[in-house]
Amino acid sequence: MMELAGKRALVTGGTRGIGAAIALALAERGADVAITYERSADRAAEVVRTIETKGHKAVALQADISDPAAVKRSVDDAARALGGLDILVNNAGIALYAKIGEATVEMIDALLDVNVRGPVLATQAAIPHLPAGGRIVTIGSAGADRIVGDTGTIYFMTKSALQSFTRGLARELGPRDVTVNLVQPGSTDTDMNPADGEFSDFQRSLSALGRYGTPVDVAAAVAFLASPLARHITGAILTVDGGQTA
Repeated sequence: MMELAGKRALVTGGTRGIGAAIALALAERGADVAITYERSADRAAEVVRTIETKGHKAVALQADISDPAAVKRSVDDAARALGGLDILVNNAGIALYAKIGEATVEMIDALLDVNVRGPVLATQAAIPHLPAGGRIVTIGSAGADRIVGDTGTIYFMTKSALQSFTRGLARELGPRDVTVNLVQPGSTDTDMNPADGEFSDFQRSLSALGRYGTPVDVAAAVAFLASPLARHITGAILTVDGGQTA
């Protein structure tokens, strides 16, 4: 379980839900971990304390992922604080829903800025720090492959963009022995989409397993892709959705 010993990881949006679970999973496997947060300083401090109790270094960095300067600064600061960077997890994202005719320019820009430009800029800033054997894992959505409902068009468009980004970047960074992969969660029990929410029964009905996933399920997939066991996997899309897209 210490296959990431000596590795340094940055998880964007690592204060709660899937992001926090990823940060903890990487630490449990031996990594020092930096996380970014926008407003939840208390939650960020709690994640840091939990990682430190496992005997690993942890740091929380305030950064608005929609701000290009803040993204670059947070990546550089993470590498400086940890003494380098081996793993980047592009987790930060937002979910906004509206029919096309009702979507405002501000909503469209917010989704594109955080969900697409954010991972691109974080990756751009991380590449100079990543050594051979480095890992980039981005969190997308199973909704990129199966859209249910009529208000998620723009949101899922931003998530499908991450598929092409992952495949293209895998080609670009392959010669450097840096792998690039995408994890696509389905319905996952988080504050944003609780398993006892208004539409949870409908979402469970779409799943082959008939249940919600947990943040730990997604974190396990990320930890595997970050590990030496996944050294020959790149440009891949790993969907963790209980069979929603089966």
